[in-house]
Amino acid sequence: MSDSVVIIPTYNEIGNVEKMIRTVFGLPQEFDVLIVDDGSPDGTAAKVKELQQEFGSKLLLTEREGKQGLGTAYIHGFGIALEKGFEYIFEMDCDFSHDPNDLMRLYEACAKNGADMSVGSRYVSGGKVKNWPLGRILMSYFASVYVRLILWFNVRDTTAGFVCYRRKVLEQIDLVGIRFVGYAFQIEMKYTVHRNGFKIEEVPITFIDRVIGESKMSSRIFKEALFGVLIMKGKRV
Repeated sequence: MSDSVVIIPTYNEIGNVEKMIRTVFGLPQEFDVLIVDDGSPDGTAAKVKELQQEFGSKLLLTEREGKQGLGTAYIHGFGIALEKGFEYIFEMDCDFSHDPNDLMRLYEACAKNGADMSVGSRYVSGGKVKNWPLGRILMSYFASVYVRLILWFNVRDTTAGFVCYRRKVLEQIDLVGIRFVGYAFQIEMKYTVHRNGFKIEEVPITFIDRVIGESKMSSRIFKEALFGVLIMKGKRV
């Protein structure tokens, strides 16, 4: 077992999951992988079970019934990661919008630079977005501006889903109290880490829109983020 686990939630990722797992295990640094599958009807979990025969205990799988939301998938995964004793716990998408090679840079930010949480950021110097239409880029960018203005904390990519946590962060914050499941989950986690006095470092990445499979973005998820920020502000005061 390594000191790091990459939690990857999946729903209908049969076109990506094997390539992603092999890519992570092929990195020069050692990472374990935990797949949290929400009952994918396309056979994603079955493919992971097949790969477990090859990769053994380094590849973990937990299956849940039906789509329960990104946030609950990560909270579920955090519990498993803490129970198994991992020191560095990562969030990453399965669709290659996050480059697995950047895992090592997020790790370095925590393990060597002293960050408690590192964030793969599109909106710091050196960060980029590829293959998104201009309208979606602007919506995402100004959503982060809106969050920073309302909640008054200095993370430029507040909705980023490519993250590394030190173990102590997830042990000390109230995971049971995290209420949101979509983009607002990512905002709420960063805001909670900030409010608890932990150090956050943003690492520039290039975000590439998925090529295989369907986006999980919806208007409901966007509205949750929009109004969720106001709820978070209300909880603060």
